[in-house]
Amino acid sequence: MNTATLRIHEAAMRIFAVEGGSSVAVSDLAREAGLSRGTIYNNLDDPAQLFASVCDTVASEFRESIMQACVDMSDPAEKLSASIRLCVRRVHDDPHWGRFIARYAMMEPKLGSFWAEMPAEELRRGLVSGRFNFHRDQVASITATAGGATFGAMSLVIDGRRTWREAGSDTAEIILRGVGIERAEARDITQRELEPLPRLAVFDAA
Repeated sequence: MNTATLRIHEAAMRIFAVEGGSSVAVSDLAREAGLSRGTIYNNLDDPAQLFASVCDTVASEFRESIMQACVDMSDPAEKLSASIRLCVRRVHDDPHWGRFIARYAMMEPKLGSFWAEMPAEELRRGLVSGRFNFHRDQVASITATAGGATFGAMSLVIDGRRTWREAGSDTAEIILRGVGIERAEARDITQRELEPLPRLAVFDAA
């Protein structure tokens, strides 16, 4: 994507996050992005597909940023915890992103597809190594639970009922304990300091 297209996608994400729906007027999009209507039309192949494109962009950027943040981690428990906590922290750092995910995650599977990828692989790796203790057929259920709990924690932060630290750490601890990590160790892992998610180029141009 070029700079204008990236600005259009971020502006659309903000509008969708605040107003809901899956379509946006070009005039509103131009105003939010700080671009002319002509620039909008010149940089969108099909405005009717913008919502789907924004979902793809948000999902891809999140997946890549999490992978980059966890690249030096070797412990499956640490990676699972970081995935949850960093997602919740992102809501604090970027409220529009958080509201977009919270509003559409349950109706757009691609926004939650990450949980069936790296976290699922780490669950399998932890099970084989003996780090985790659960039945091998439960991976899909655990990732669905982790994803749903994370989205719930994001909503707590958005609504101001919990801080991102509290909501992220509590949720990660519950999931780790559910896969067999002892309480004291789960608490230790979920209290470790983490750098915020790296801001990748996809949403850095606006």
